[in-house]
Amino acid sequence: MGIRRDLLNWRSLRWKIAVLVAVACCAIALTVGVLVHRSTLARSLNDGRAKAVTQLSRDLQDHERDATLPDSLRMSPGAMPVELLRRLRGPQGLRDGYATWYDGDGPGDHPSMWAAQTYRGSPVAVEVDMTPDLLTRRALDRHMWKYSLAALAIVVPLSALAAELPNRRLRRVARTARRITSGDLAARTGAGRGSDELAEISATVDSMADSLLGRLLAEQHFTADVAHELRTPLMGLVTASGLLPEGEAADLVRDRVRVLRTLVENLLEISRLDAGAEQADTQPVPLGELVTESVRRTGLQTQLTASGTLTTQTDPRRLDRIVTNLVVNAHRHGRAPVEVHVAGTCVTVRDHGPGFPRRLLADGPQRFRTGASERGRGHGLGLTIALGQAQVIGASLSFANAPDGGAVATLRLPPDTSDGGPTQRWGPFPCQPGRDRLPPNSVDAGQRKPSD
Repeated sequence: MGIRRDLLNWRSLRWKIAVLVAVACCAIALTVGVLVHRSTLARSLNDGRAKAVTQLSRDLQDHERDATLPDSLRMSPGAMPVELLRRLRGPQGLRDGYATWYDGDGPGDHPSMWAAQTYRGSPVAVEVDMTPDLLTRRALDRHMWKYSLAALAIVVPLSALAAELPNRRLRRVARTARRITSGDLAARTGAGRGSDELAEISATVDSMADSLLGRLLAEQHFTADVAHELRTPLMGLVTASGLLPEGEAADLVRDRVRVLRTLVENLLEISRLDAGAEQADTQPVPLGELVTESVRRTGLQTQLTASGTLTTQTDPRRLDRIVTNLVVNAHRHGRAPVEVHVAGTCVTVRDHGPGFPRRLLADGPQRFRTGASERGRGHGLGLTIALGQAQVIGASLSFANAPDGGAVATLRLPPDTSDGGPTQRWGPFPCQPGRDRLPPNSVDAGQRKPSD
């Protein structure tokens, strides 16, 4: 289908090359045709002049020798073209002793070549028929145009086919660039050998992917190292804060230590997700009951509705982590009311705040980036962890903004097929009442590898 669409795309590079070749061929054919036509015409006129002058000289010699008037010899000025007489009396006649003139407007499309000279004080002339030369030139012109069009009909398709190889290489580079953009930094063009511009572009894209991958790995290693290094002194802080005497200052210290502990634990969790060390321990889970319990444990005022819930095959601990992070994020960065809707094997969390920022919808959640000041402050780790855990359990997590305002996070889980239940991948019920499609300004991050 993609190849057919590319063939029908008249703005593709293949057809631009074909049009360029066609224009070049037409320009060459036109130039050569005009040059050949003019050269042939000039040679035909030169031959016609020579033939007319020779015929005039021969007729005058026959007239002097036999005292007869040849049929082709004209001795009456009235039978001669006016232009021929003017040339005979002009510089050409004085210089050469004779004058010639090509009459291309003869009756019946029969041109003639005239030659005249002064004989015994009076002009005499002969007329030579140039019709055969005209027909020869026209036949030559027809053959040139016919064979030029035939050559064009062969060269243009061949040029389009010849352009397929560089087009294929360019499409491979474009596909690799799109994969890199979507987060697959292991994608490479496989340019191979070559020294042309396309090979240079392919090598540059591969080099860019290597550089991005190296920086990402360095960032991941740095995050993991920092989290591990902070863990030991953090445990000491937790122990020391527990020994402080009760008081306002002690409560403040314990609160800050608790925040720091949560941050370090989140960093450690992200480092494990980045390393691919997490494995899901799946089992049949009643989705409605688990989501209800997860929302209750957050201790936040949340509106929960459920309709047609199913049992899903998933890891309950990781699913709890995802739902908790989505609900806490909605309360922290959005505005009440926060609504959680469970339908089939879909969980939708919505707030009524300013919505997700444009950058998050385009690139997905990233650590240490909340995206917009109106979304509140934070470390940007909650959604990143939720997305990573969703990939571990094989779920799809999408982010969108509702048309009437507010951020919408939709988690789609695979149904439980262990007891011969539904075989479709996602639940048969819409994730929100009356709507099964993503709203405008949305991004589906289910299959996206986190860029952080």
